[in-house]
Amino acid sequence: MIDERVTGIRVIRTVLPAEAETVAALHRRARATYYPDGLPDDGFDWVAVWRRAAERADAHVLCAVERGGLVGIASFRVPDDGPSETVKLFQFHVDPDHWRTGVGTALHSACVDQWRADGRRAAVLDVHVDNLRAQAFYARRGWVPDPEYPPAEGDHHLFLRFRVPAR
Repeated sequence: MIDERVTGIRVIRTVLPAEAETVAALHRRARATYYPDGLPDDGFDWVAVWRRAAERADAHVLCAVERGGLVGIASFRVPDDGPSETVKLFQFHVDPDHWRTGVGTALHSACVDQWRADGRRAAVLDVHVDNLRAQAFYARRGWVPDPEYPPAEGDHHLFLRFRVPAR
């Protein structure tokens, strides 16, 4: 698990299961920004989903905290059906009030450090087609379209791949 890391007023650490409600609220705020007609009801109990993710022994859920408040979250693990050298970034969100402040960059760097420490060589994710801000963020960090999963007509997500750099 990642060691707590302090950079100025920001701490990046592992999320506690007891923080699931706070994490779910941040997740909801961030997701709402890229649904032009409002956040759809997807039927998930996101508090329970985040609590289970934080409790999984094979997963990492990191958060960025500034001045005592949670401002960013990232959840990743090797998918059940995936190769062991590839990690999937399932969730990555920054509170909209903290966009363009370095939170996402710091959180992404912490993810990459953990992937490297875990011996992962690649990372994959899917990003909503309407989330152009996230797509640009990922592209600036070296994520590229995943050649194994090209977009199909009507897809709501794009699939991206990242090569984890060696130290």
